[in-house]
Amino acid sequence: MEKRFLNVLAVITSLFGYLEWGAGNSTFLFVAEWEVLRRLVSEPLSVVHPFTMLPLFGQVLLIVTLFQRRPSKWLTYIGLGCLAILLLLMFVIGLISLNFKILLSTVPFIATAIFAIIEARKK
Repeated sequence: MEKRFLNVLAVITSLFGYLEWGAGNSTFLFVAEWEVLRRLVSEPLSVVHPFTMLPLFGQVLLIVTLFQRRPSKWLTYIGLGCLAILLLLMFVIGLISLNFKILLSTVPFIATAIFAIIEARKK
């Protein structure tokens, strides 16, 4: 597969992670990310946290690779790593709590990231 396609797919699949917390609270990451971006402009200190900023930074890096003639494998690795911090944590939480919604929502990203790493390692 083409590296650019896998990087786009990694960004898209990262947005469909599912979170549940407390009594009846849940959201998809694309909704949470929209809220972070909205608040980043109006009240930036309320959203500055490693688990919000690192995945956002990872998505930006992967999007930057789309505009490169030859997508940088290091930007791909760093971008995937930043996103994987959150999504692998969600995967582990899904495993521990046996919450299959959370668990299954992270599998597409994990599979895409594995394929993207394999493709980036090719010369």
